[in-house]
Amino acid sequence: MRLHLSSSRFTSLILVSVLFVSIAEAAATKRKVIIDQDALGPGGSNMQAIILAIQSPEVDVLGITITSGDGWRDENVAHTLRLLELIGRTDIPVVPGAVFPLVNSKAETLLWEKLHGALFYKGAWMESYPPTPNVKRAPGHGPFEVPPLEEGAPTTKPLSETAAGFLSRKVREFPGEVSIIQLGPATNIALAARLDERFAELAKEIVIMGGSFNPRPANNSFAGEYIYTPRLEFNFRWDPEAMRIVLRSPWRKVTLVPIDPTTPTLFTPELIARSTAGDTKVTRYIARFAQGFPLWDELAVMAWLRPEIITQKSSVAVDVDIDHGAGYGNTLSWPAGHSPGLGEQPAEVVMAVDLKKFEDACVETFTR
Repeated sequence: MRLHLSSSRFTSLILVSVLFVSIAEAAATKRKVIIDQDALGPGGSNMQAIILAIQSPEVDVLGITITSGDGWRDENVAHTLRLLELIGRTDIPVVPGAVFPLVNSKAETLLWEKLHGALFYKGAWMESYPPTPNVKRAPGHGPFEVPPLEEGAPTTKPLSETAAGFLSRKVREFPGEVSIIQLGPATNIALAARLDERFAELAKEIVIMGGSFNPRPANNSFAGEYIYTPRLEFNFRWDPEAMRIVLRSPWRKVTLVPIDPTTPTLFTPELIARSTAGDTKVTRYIARFAQGFPLWDELAVMAWLRPEIITQKSSVAVDVDIDHGAGYGNTLSWPAGHSPGLGEQPAEVVMAVDLKKFEDACVETFTR
């Protein structure tokens, strides 16, 4: 039996084949990324940074690994699952990670404050917050308690795998292709690096939001974090030992986005209005839960997505103080060739960005 195809049907089959090949090629060329986040929500810098990566058509978000930091892990997992439900992206896996730092603890932090003075911000260990315009913060609670969520409880479930196991598995599945964007404390990444000796070298790169060098005081209440302690930053301070492990691991490339370039940023009412123009699931989520935080994590994601926004950067050897004295958690740095030589790795440190280009890129991505 011979099969006869009309020329029009044959042409249609060719076009369909070309389309499938084009789709497969596009998927293969997307930038693979895992977002590691202390995803307290709803809304705010943590969630909006996740949205920016998801909304970018050139990015394939392989998963979101969750740690404690701004909030406790289990609550952060619930906020992330619910975000993905509300924006229609439940195909992206959410993976629970570390609940507590490797060494640091609430008891030690309270003792440190008695000796060296009160910390401006302690994340999940905060019991009350100073009043801040256009910002909502829930009261503190226990590490395994998930209070009622403003956005509603999720119906989807996280993976049963650990964050460290997921991170290791994915970089081995796609060696040299996976970017790690660490937007919270370093505990999950440090555990992956210690459990899998090839984890760091198999990743394409790591982008870290954290550290502080010489930030200019901003004209808002968030400047209290760094105005008197310019080398202290929360993501480093929550788990300094984990951050040291990460900074000394053999990455192919390290990009550090510290507090310094974020101080001029703020999610103002005008920027919120621009970011919620149009009517999509994403703009509805942002409009409903927007808060007036600086754009800390958004800047780290955009520095990776759109490096053309960067106006100043430098190569610096970076480490963290783990001596448990007055400088515990402080950012340490040296010019190239002048570090102690104990494993410090050079990092490309982003010191300044073009604020207009950055804000425009956020608006374009949010409203896509």
